[in-house]
Amino acid sequence: MDRRNSIKSIVLGSLAGGLALKGCTPGTEESAEIAKAAEVFYGRTPEEQQFDAELQEEAFFNAHELATLTVLCDLILPPGEQYKGASDADVVPFIEFMAKDLPEFQTDLRGGLMWLDHRSNFEYNLEFKAATEEQQKALLDQIAYYDPETPEHERPFEVNFFSLVRNLTLTGFYTSKVGIEELGYKGNMPNVWNGVPEEVLQQHGVAYEEEWLAKCVDQSKRNIIAEWDENGNLLT
Repeated sequence: MDRRNSIKSIVLGSLAGGLALKGCTPGTEESAEIAKAAEVFYGRTPEEQQFDAELQEEAFFNAHELATLTVLCDLILPPGEQYKGASDADVVPFIEFMAKDLPEFQTDLRGGLMWLDHRSNFEYNLEFKAATEEQQKALLDQIAYYDPETPEHERPFEVNFFSLVRNLTLTGFYTSKVGIEELGYKGNMPNVWNGVPEEVLQQHGVAYEEEWLAKCVDQSKRNIIAEWDENGNLLT
């Protein structure tokens, strides 16, 4: 498995573990309220929409920082013949939004970009974004790996900075349209159910009645809404 596929496997695993939502019982007052809210707000309340709009109007990174961050993100997730890169998914605007939404990120992000320039100037007499790709990667190799046994608060600042940007880059990319298309993730999709396998039925000594088999497993009727009579008997 190559590096890109390894990253996708990690992301898909995160989706599988993180999309388990608390459900509600259909027909209850709770479900009715949720449905009503969904019709009105389409997933965002007016207060949330206003908050997001205010954040979008603010600017955190300056032009130099944005350019440096763009170079860094594309080194973390570069484009290729088969895959898109970080810039294709507007990862940098996503990171800036996150920096404004979570101010605790700001010192680490801004300080880390300053560290990159300082180190690049020290070693190459060039700003990080002006260095060659080989030089840039050599600098990142110094901070891209850490001992997982070492607590985060004991790691060097620059190591935690790179870890933060790497996580934000992957999150921004794989929650974008191009990233989701790369994953092939389609969300919940209706599938085709052909009934309990015959060998399982035989194992338990049961079988489908032909009448019920036609009503319940006939895929040509899968889009027909079931109907019952007053005694609870399935009609269609």
